[in-house]
Amino acid sequence: MVSAISVSGLRKRFDGNRVLRGIDCEIGAGESFGLVGANGVGKTTLLKSILDYVATDGGEIRIFGTPSQQPRARSRLAFLPEQFVPPYFLRGRDFLTYVARLHGVRLEQRRLDAVFDVVQLDSGVLERSVRQFSKGMAQKLGLAAIFLSGKELLILDEPLGGLDPAARASIKRHLGELHERGTTLLFTTHLLSDVEALCDRIGILNGGVLSYLGTPQACMAHYRCSSLEEAYLRCVGGG
Repeated sequence: MVSAISVSGLRKRFDGNRVLRGIDCEIGAGESFGLVGANGVGKTTLLKSILDYVATDGGEIRIFGTPSQQPRARSRLAFLPEQFVPPYFLRGRDFLTYVARLHGVRLEQRRLDAVFDVVQLDSGVLERSVRQFSKGMAQKLGLAAIFLSGKELLILDEPLGGLDPAARASIKRHLGELHERGTTLLFTTHLLSDVEALCDRIGILNGGVLSYLGTPQACMAHYRCSSLEEAYLRCVGGG
């Protein structure tokens, strides 16, 4: 299996605190992988390390075989950060046009309409200033930009946070469709129902290491639980 992301021996400290203590993980091309764990355990730090946004203290990361420190390693991916906030001085259309140029794609109206239907966002916001957007609208705009990128690897930090139920359902369906078409997905979430619905495998980050790595079904079997929530709690020592 070709690896979309390969992480080996990854270590990271913040102010003397060992946040990541030697992470080893392979995410296959076309796989949907969910990273779960409590607040503050290092999920976002792990994503930022993969993206070379932070300097690490040791280990190796490759994206489609290319060392993550090389800019070309990120040419095949798109990233949506947690609590996404687009630039306030832009209109919705300006932002999407700018991101489309960064990704080297044309902003075609047909595709734009289809993606806005997926994220449940009215096309009228294209002409509105981003400073007028609610938190949910900003999140939908960020997701629209990611989906329009056409990249083969999507890295999403809490992508469904702050969304209304209709948008959540529609976006989950679309993520499932992207996965079926071969897109690699790596996302963090606190919602274990999303993990069960979308993920081939999960990684439970706890104490700076991946305490569990495998399928959701195998996780429940390993901890002899009838639900993934119960299995998660046993894994992290909370149940």
